[in-house]
Amino acid sequence: MNWLPLESISQIDEIITQSEHSETHAVLIFKHSTICSISTMALSRLERKWDVHTDSIPTYFLDLRKFRDVSNYLEEKFNVKHESPQVLLIKHGKCVFDTSHNLIAADVIKESAESAHKA
Repeated sequence: MNWLPLESISQIDEIITQSEHSETHAVLIFKHSTICSISTMALSRLERKWDVHTDSIPTYFLDLRKFRDVSNYLEEKFNVKHESPQVLLIKHGKCVFDTSHNLIAADVIKESAESAHKA
């Protein structure tokens, strides 16, 4: 995976705008805690199984320890309860899918992104 760092609240606003103007893809945000073994396992599993080109679904990586304010903004902006690890799919300016912990799976995320594209 070609992770794009998510480090500021202004980037979230850019992601929302990007997702509102794209007819082809959702945007993935992975919220990761560097001190959590479950988060590390979920990240590793996702990276091993992910076979989608970055052009199809841009992938953003949020380090929760460094950028907690960004995570808080995501929770507020999309009305999604904070969890870690957590994946959010953003499409048309909204969170269309979220999952966390051991439920993070590449095939489910890809399927959800395809469903969001058809909607």
